[in-house]
Amino acid sequence: RGWLSIDMSDLYDRYLGPKFVEDPMDFNVFDRIDDIPAVEVWRTHERRRERLVTFARRRLVERMRRRGAPPQELAQAEEILDPRALTIGFARRFATYKRATLLLRDPERLARLLTNEEQPVQLIFAGKAHPHDNPGKELIRQIVHFARDPRFRDRVVFLEDYDAAVGRYLTQGCDVWLNTPRRPQEASGTSGMKAATNGVLNCSILDGWWDEGYSPEVGWAIGAGEEYADEHEEDNVESKALYDLIENQIVPVFYDRGRDGLPREWVKKMKASMKILGRFFNTSRMVAEYTNQMYGPAFRHQQSLAENEAAGARALAGWRDRIMEAWPQVRIESVDTYDEGRGATVVGTCLTVSARVHLPGLSPSDLLLELYHGTLDSQGELEKGVRTPMDAGEFQDGVCTFTGCIPCKMSGRYGFAVRALPRHPDLVHAYDGECVLWG
Repeated sequence: RGWLSIDMSDLYDRYLGPKFVEDPMDFNVFDRIDDIPAVEVWRTHERRRERLVTFARRRLVERMRRRGAPPQELAQAEEILDPRALTIGFARRFATYKRATLLLRDPERLARLLTNEEQPVQLIFAGKAHPHDNPGKELIRQIVHFARDPRFRDRVVFLEDYDAAVGRYLTQGCDVWLNTPRRPQEASGTSGMKAATNGVLNCSILDGWWDEGYSPEVGWAIGAGEEYADEHEEDNVESKALYDLIENQIVPVFYDRGRDGLPREWVKKMKASMKILGRFFNTSRMVAEYTNQMYGPAFRHQQSLAENEAAGARALAGWRDRIMEAWPQVRIESVDTYDEGRGATVVGTCLTVSARVHLPGLSPSDLLLELYHGTLDSQGELEKGVRTPMDAGEFQDGVCTFTGCIPCKMSGRYGFAVRALPRHPDLVHAYDGECVLWG
């Protein structure tokens, strides 16, 4: 719970119960988030935003005092930001592919957003660049310069000395967590996961975790996952898309208040984000899956190979030597097809593929034969290929016939290939053999 605010943690404890901590893999516990009253979610979040604003003011005043700012400027810094305004946060390592200044490309349009008296918006930036990353440091310089514009002085803040404390305040207190990586360069995006658990809504390029986690009920997507050859065009298109999102969707939903002052549609998205994203994008689930799917099986596999003075390991090594010696002579002699449509492969039928494989000194059980198939793009290349295993049949004179079936689920251009890989029950995966044959 290291990144979950104390206020939100208390809310989870009251409504989700002890299982939230004691059994985090019981995903059904997260369904109880629906039972949390909207007013409690909103008031809890408002307290976090107020604390974020207080923290940002204190950090700013400390920085200005160290630089010898006059009392008048210190007094102004103590009133910067509005604890009730829509707050967008951007905090991370300032690598250039993150495009921290994407939201600043149209200053006039941004000025209209930030200075709207009835529906104000404010931005909080924080982060560091590598000491030798001059382009990254230039992005920080541009943001700091932008924040000094008199029009934006009360609405844009850059927090220096970015550390875990700053990260906690931001991921717990912002209303929107902004992420603008240049697709497909995002590795993961764990800060957005921390924000989501705290009820902060994500607005991001469809890359990294957000490409997997996004749905309209939990946040907003910038673009539709496009990739561009021209970076200048990419920045122009996606910055305009970001402005449109903020103006036409984010701001109206945030300021759409009922008679009780609650932004009910916004709170609905907060609860959906906490429930849907929180149950899956968390460290407990990650560690449990690594343990159950990788570390545990790897440990048991190692124990099995080491038993009886490493008899299993010796047998595997002998099999591998035999495979490496025979593999240069293995060949796929022919590949034939038969479709159920009697000449025309139609949707709903199956395309049967048979392959004759020459196996000198090997048995069919030593080989994994697969159909690799999928739709074709305009260049005739497979898109998102699917693997289907083939079954061994007649084996005579060192030649085995393998057969497999490709289900024809949709119309269009379709292609396939046959490939052979070594197979052994103690092999971690087929690629361990360093051998592959296509036919």
